[in-house]
Amino acid sequence: MQIKTVVAPPVNTMQRRCGFSGVITLCFLLLLECPKVAGKVSIPHNVTDLHWHPATATWYGSPNGDGSDGGACGYGSLVDVRPLKARVGAVSPVLFKNGEGCGACYKVKCLDKNICSKKPVTIIVMDRSPTGPGVIGRTHFDLSGAAFGHMAVRGRSSQLRNLGELRVLYRRTPCKYPGSGKSIAFHVNSGSTGFWLSLLIEFEDGDGDIGSMHIRENR
Repeated sequence: MQIKTVVAPPVNTMQRRCGFSGVITLCFLLLLECPKVAGKVSIPHNVTDLHWHPATATWYGSPNGDGSDGGACGYGSLVDVRPLKARVGAVSPVLFKNGEGCGACYKVKCLDKNICSKKPVTIIVMDRSPTGPGVIGRTHFDLSGAAFGHMAVRGRSSQLRNLGELRVLYRRTPCKYPGSGKSIAFHVNSGSTGFWLSLLIEFEDGDGDIGSMHIRENR
């Protein structure tokens, strides 16, 4: 478990948590004034999966692009810059879990031996895939064009994308953010005021899960 404390600008006492986005964005409706708040995040145990599981995968956006321009997890423009760039993935409700799946990392590899590389691509959940009759109840990855193409052998990325939907194998993997210089970061989102606070929690190395977040008055 990893615990980190952050001191935020003057806000009011938390009444309720509105939802998960970002690696998780936590929104608070605030009522009672206090000079400062301190936040604490608890990150659960390692959930690395050693077994591969069947799923399907498609891609979206431009062929060599980063996929989402923000998405349901609230990353915004961060999807276009490293260490997130080209590692974007949207997932079906089975893995999205009403937002709790945001920030999780998975290895995904396709199965066609003629065109697929044996090396999986590692993606970070940053969005929810469109929900339709063919997706509900299934484990499905909707990857950025760049991430999808990385599953192909050298020189055949375009051919792989032309296949459309693929059968793939996936497994959970620890999140790694080389070059970020951070193990966890708190970003106060634009629009936050003395009465409403929106936080984006980034760069959770390891399993990428946030178990809970608490804020308190810091006198």
